[in-house]
Amino acid sequence: MAGTALSWSNWAGNQHSVATAILRPGTIDGVVEAVRDAAAGGERIRVVGNGHSFTPIALPAGRRMELADLDTGVRVAGHSVTVPAGTTLRALNELLAAHGLALPNLGDIDAQTVAGAISTGTHGTGAGYGCLSTFVEALTLVTGTGEVLRCSADEHPDVFAAARVGLGALGVLVEVTLRCVDAFVLRAHERPAPLSAVLAELPTLAEAHDHVEFYWFPYTDRVQVKTNDRVPADDRPLPRWRGWLDDDFLANTVFASACRLGRAVPALAPGISAVSARALTERTYTGRSDRVFCTPRRVRFVEMEYALPRAALPSALDALRRIVDGLPFKVLFPVEVRFTAADDIWLSHGYGRDSAYLAVHQYVGMPYEPYFRAVEEMATALGGRPHWGKLHYRDAESLAPVYPRFADFLAVRDRLDPDRLFTNDHLDRILGG
Repeated sequence: MAGTALSWSNWAGNQHSVATAILRPGTIDGVVEAVRDAAAGGERIRVVGNGHSFTPIALPAGRRMELADLDTGVRVAGHSVTVPAGTTLRALNELLAAHGLALPNLGDIDAQTVAGAISTGTHGTGAGYGCLSTFVEALTLVTGTGEVLRCSADEHPDVFAAARVGLGALGVLVEVTLRCVDAFVLRAHERPAPLSAVLAELPTLAEAHDHVEFYWFPYTDRVQVKTNDRVPADDRPLPRWRGWLDDDFLANTVFASACRLGRAVPALAPGISAVSARALTERTYTGRSDRVFCTPRRVRFVEMEYALPRAALPSALDALRRIVDGLPFKVLFPVEVRFTAADDIWLSHGYGRDSAYLAVHQYVGMPYEPYFRAVEEMATALGGRPHWGKLHYRDAESLAPVYPRFADFLAVRDRLDPDRLFTNDHLDRILGG
């Protein structure tokens, strides 16, 4: 069960740890054994997925558990699909497609594990859709006392409300049942536009399409708008050469070179941003839903993302432009805006309100903390909630007021992990010691 690769870093390379042991259980009984053994030895456990969180949320303060070998079987019953929690979204999408099914919505990266994605509130965009955790019908977790709990809206409903976005603080997720839909085709329309025109559209933009997002290029008045809408037929597939040109060569190879140049010569950043904005032209295409939602991301960056009350977005964008212009360094990455619907998951960023997500990025090796702290100060004043997997500087005292069920979550945590087997320094800060 134990391995030898004790050192670990996340995808962005900004988080590192050295574990005391590596645990790779193959069964639920193996997870229970590992949990009880750690508790008996006075050690802690953190479960690590594929490292797509930018925060230290997964850093172990003891033993590291990986779920890639965990095999609980796959069960498909109508539109409900049960998979091991260590399944990657990419593998899940292929499994669902083979059964004529799909998830109703996805983010733009499919490398995360199911457990990691739902535990941090991973989301896509779409005014009628909550985060991926809203698709969870049931889950099974191993608690800090070694108990195996199967939870749903009817069975341990309080644990279910907490564990769907549980931050890995309640136990080890071992199995997840997801509510799926029939496989569907999306029509993607990507177009450049002036920022002023998009701001004028904001009151209706999110409601006019199944899924909509846009990217603002700093130091310009340009944005790239992407809408995805369900259509009956895949009758306009993207030519392979165009997909390679736009999504591989321009969005990754050329953009990486531009970022390296901007890092070496920061004064060039505004010009690079303007060229990047102009390089993305209009295109329309159709494709299988997950292949339209998810795109390759090979240029490394760090990120902060805030969920805001949707009505606060225009004020936030105005303030953001002033923040960027006033920084003592340059920003090389565009700013991403997405939308989600309200949900009832206790620590979901979208709990009880429709949200607009504002995500700021910076190329690896570039300064970012003053930028992110200024954005956080602005977003906090607007009632913002930080994405659990993206960089932020909040603590339990500042987070509790923006999550109405924060105390209820902590009560469930006290019950399921009374000895704090699953904590680390980061969780101590954001949830309290």
